[in-house]
Amino acid sequence: MNQDRLPDPGPTAGSAAAAAPSTPSEPASLTSGETIYYEGGPARGDLVLSLLIGLTVIGLPIAVGAIVRALWLRYRITSRRISVSGGWLGRDRTQVVYSQIQKVLSVPRGFGAWGDMVLVLNDGSRLEMRSVPRFRELEAFIEERRQARASAPSARSAPGFGDTSRAPA
Repeated sequence: MNQDRLPDPGPTAGSAAAAAPSTPSEPASLTSGETIYYEGGPARGDLVLSLLIGLTVIGLPIAVGAIVRALWLRYRITSRRISVSGGWLGRDRTQVVYSQIQKVLSVPRGFGAWGDMVLVLNDGSRLEMRSVPRFRELEAFIEERRQARASAPSARSAPGFGDTSRAPA
């Protein structure tokens, strides 16, 4: 049997190729009509400032955290959702649609050049986005999309299980 003609099954769990970090475009493929508003990592100024602070012994944990964020944290804000991939080697992925967002909070950092954002979701959980560049512009965009989704009629109001609007027969 000639193995040259067999298709490659891809990396296995034990192979070295499986340990390689994935590209930031993998977490979510774009649907039709979805446009990317912002895609990228944390602000570079955060890394530079943290490395300068890291020259002291006390600032080493801050510098390590900034290096990990710079290597593996990626944000994608589209017209339909917000995707964040991060964690060790970028393996943790979170997606939030605008209808799930209850409130958007932000705090400027780095003399206002970048900032941290917190998205408070309808179920009470929070999604933190650290060192976001252009955070004021992105906050306004997210708030605009959130309000547009909240005012749009929901497609989930179709009758079915749990429909309490009908009178008993």
